[in-house]
Amino acid sequence: MSIEVKVPTLGESVTEATIGEWLKRPGEAVAIDEPIASLETDKVAVEVPSPVAGVMGQQVAAVGDTVNVGATIATIEAGAGKAAAAAPSAAPAKAEAAAPPPAASAPAEETGDGVTTLSPAVRRLVLEHGVDPSKIKGSGKDGRLTKEDVLAAANNAPEAPAAAAPAPAATAPAASGAPARREERVKMTRLRQTIAKRLKSAQDTAAMLTTFNDVDMSAVMATRDKYRDSFEKKHGVRLGFMSFFTKAVALAAHDIPAVNARIDGDEIVYFDYLDVSVAVSAPNGLVVPVVRNADAMSFADIEKAIADLGKRAKEGTLTMDDMTGGTFTISNGGVFGGLMSTPIINPPQSAVLGLHRIEERPVVRDGQIVARPMMYLALSYDHRLIDGREAVTFLKTIKEAIEDPTRLLIDL
Repeated sequence: MSIEVKVPTLGESVTEATIGEWLKRPGEAVAIDEPIASLETDKVAVEVPSPVAGVMGQQVAAVGDTVNVGATIATIEAGAGKAAAAAPSAAPAKAEAAAPPPAASAPAEETGDGVTTLSPAVRRLVLEHGVDPSKIKGSGKDGRLTKEDVLAAANNAPEAPAAAAPAPAATAPAASGAPARREERVKMTRLRQTIAKRLKSAQDTAAMLTTFNDVDMSAVMATRDKYRDSFEKKHGVRLGFMSFFTKAVALAAHDIPAVNARIDGDEIVYFDYLDVSVAVSAPNGLVVPVVRNADAMSFADIEKAIADLGKRAKEGTLTMDDMTGGTFTISNGGVFGGLMSTPIINPPQSAVLGLHRIEERPVVRDGQIVARPMMYLALSYDHRLIDGREAVTFLKTIKEAIEDPTRLLIDL
């Protein structure tokens, strides 16, 4: 019996998605609740599970197609799973006969034992770098390869390109000595399109302004070094800098509530809680999951929450609920080596704090020029709601709390 697989409910206000990747091909055995496709929404990637056990049937939509909630994207031949498992050679033959296009792409997708599914982007990198995907350990969900896995393997295996060198040498460009000139057009993912629209909308809507300060990280670094081992032993998570800055933001927002507010029409909405959106890098782009009630959390709770969100962002398992809400954003460009930036507000929020790399710079202390580990801070804010005095005071409060962490304990 043929069972239709439909696009599930994707979350509030989300009505459509894009087919990002097929995880099963026609003719392959499928277990109940096993993911058969990955959908890209405006916020996260969502896997579509099989409603029954059986064999993958027809794929109604192709990678890159836009599909609405409730639309049929594939069929499953229910109850045929055991037969397919008992005769594995018969299923591929049936798939080739029933669906020539997927069969034709099988060599590119099935490049070795244990590697059965590669996304288009990953497959392109595999071909470009000449690496063997069957020898790469995947860090994605269910062990699937990510672009980062392929790039890491290519960088750590310089001998692989050498083995593949004879083939390029035989091509016309290499023989003539002319450098290869190529260009490639790749459709933007739905997530990237949404990021582009939201960031441009923020610039068009908000009266955005950025103010800067710098902070001496000596005290926080000394505290972190002193309690690093005991903190991790007790709480099972590393003590990082994000918990200090999150607590500092909570302290400063208590005094300057406009920074933790938003404009709704001709009204200002103030929040008596702090839900911090934390910008983290994921395989498909920057995502901003939310740490809820951060103002009421301990250092350990904040570090655990951020570590969990970061891990799930890399695995692609964040949910709509993880991405919804947020009253203030912290973006740490310092992990990539950024010295200074002007971060863009995450609508409908009114402010974002940008952190940057720590480097020793000469500063004056008690009349003496000394080297200190310094970090630039940037606060971008909506000037329609937040005055310059409030923005400067907010950033100054964070600076004072980081340079004297005791203030975080006594609420000063």
